[in-house]
Amino acid sequence: MVEFLTAGPNLAFTTALVLMMAIALLEGVATVVGMGISAFFDALLPDTSFDVDLDGLETPSALFRLLGWLNIGRVPVLILLVIFLTAFGLIGLFIQSVAMQLSGAMLPALVAVVPATIASLPVVRILGRVLAKILPKDETSAVSRKTFIGRVAIVTLGTAKSGEPAQAKLRDQFGRTHYVMVEPDVQGEAFATDTAVLLVKRTGSIFRAIRPTTDALVD
Repeated sequence: MVEFLTAGPNLAFTTALVLMMAIALLEGVATVVGMGISAFFDALLPDTSFDVDLDGLETPSALFRLLGWLNIGRVPVLILLVIFLTAFGLIGLFIQSVAMQLSGAMLPALVAVVPATIASLPVVRILGRVLAKILPKDETSAVSRKTFIGRVAIVTLGTAKSGEPAQAKLRDQFGRTHYVMVEPDVQGEAFATDTAVLLVKRTGSIFRAIRPTTDALVD
């Protein structure tokens, strides 16, 4: 069994299963210390809700439709990733096991990865739809990043300069923590780590910020 799992053609599948377990372990540890990584993955997505208005878009991209089909936006991204890694790993090992029984040899890694990937996507969709109905709906997950304008954030990583954004965190009206990238709205200004900044506008994925005009704005 060990030789089968560690064989070259199976490394992609065993690695997927190991990564799945590592993510589960990290999420468990991170949750204990109050730094769950699920929110980080969800923050990488655009604000658009994937379960509505797909047909209303003038030119919905293939990627946008695929994300909606996979239930991204309805279920936390980390959960869907774990489902995919598990399905990909198990289906891939099953394919190789069948190939061994039929021909006495495993398929080349690149050949086995393709059907395993294709077969895993419907699993993600089906389980994602089930989980979307089971998991409690949290209004904070639908908060638009546009509502962050006017809120105070704290720089948590790096020094924000013009053209060099840094990471900052803030809390929305529901008390949920969000991480955003900020840079000064005033040329020549810089915000060091732990500096409180007021978000005043958004340019793409970057928020422009100024120093709060009064301490009353700082939580």
